Amino acid sequence: MRKWVLQPGVLGLDALSLIDDADVPEPGPGQVRVAVRAASVNYRDQIIINGEYGQTIATPTIPLSDASGVIDAVGPDVYGWKLGDRVISVYFDGWVDGPPTGGMGFGLGAPGEDGVLAEYIVLDADRVAAMPASLDFAQAATLTCAGLTAWTALFEEHPVTADQTVLTLGTGGVAIFAVQLARAMGAKVLATTSREEKVDRLTELGAAQVFNYRTDPAWGQSVAAAGGADKVVNAAGGGALAQSVFAVNPGGEIAVMGLFSGGDEPPALPVLMAKGASIRGTAVGGSAALNRLGAFIDAHGIKPVVQHTYAFTDARAAYAAQAGRDVFGKIVIETA
Repeated sequence: MRKWVLQPGVLGLDALSLIDDADVPEPGPGQVRVAVRAASVNYRDQIIINGEYGQTIATPTIPLSDASGVIDAVGPDVYGWKLGDRVISVYFDGWVDGPPTGGMGFGLGAPGEDGVLAEYIVLDADRVAAMPASLDFAQAATLTCAGLTAWTALFEEHPVTADQTVLTLGTGGVAIFAVQLARAMGAKVLATTSREEKVDRLTELGAAQVFNYRTDPAWGQSVAAAGGADKVVNAAGGGALAQSVFAVNPGGEIAVMGLFSGGDEPPALPVLMAKGASIRGTAVGGSAALNRLGAFIDAHGIKPVVQHTYAFTDARAAYAAQAGRDVFGKIVIETA
């Protein structure tokens, strides 16, 4: 079989190495083998190949966390799964529901744990979830990290309701999912971008108003003047935290999961205190939340935005596209 691996001691796209004669893995007790149909690239994968997670790759490691496919082999002592089941990968080991638990690691495809960018992968039976019936493989391959992170930010703590306003930052995978999920719930959505050509696309997805954070550095105050947001889905990182505080409404929440920047400007804490608002770190989610996301997608007919699909041999091009400024939604690699 073919698989991509990250080579130890190498950074950037050069770390990606294609192996075309690997053995097909066999599932052991409590495991299933998945014939992978598609996988998607997240910003966290850029962090991994650039050695910015605080840990380095010590042995050749299969990258990426998000995959869809079909179970084609089942090991002993597996219950609830059978040959032919269409599944998606589960990001963390041991996180089922509620707040994060200790010892979860960095997720699939990070230092210490093989990921999913291979034609066949073996996972513990609790590291797969049912694939939404309404999606194709490319669409379903976007849910494990980006889709679930947006879901967790919106609904797992202080859930958004139809009478509220949500602000999403940027046009990456998490932000676009947040627009779609919030609109499906009936909430009003505001959005930010730095590219005027993306305004119409955000509007088509349901954003009521779009703010350009390049031409309007005080965009948080502009959002507040437009009515503010009860929930800010901050997929941009610490550099956007100060303006997020200005944008959030009294009693609202800023869900932070962006790793693009650590923070260039401290948030206005007196403003945060005066509003009685909160800042919550968001780290993907548990397997039960992933199942809730899948059910919501099927119930509301949501179609994940896939900007482009790449052939399996073009993984480096997929990584480069995901890191580019033109990204709008998700970049997917197909194995077939």
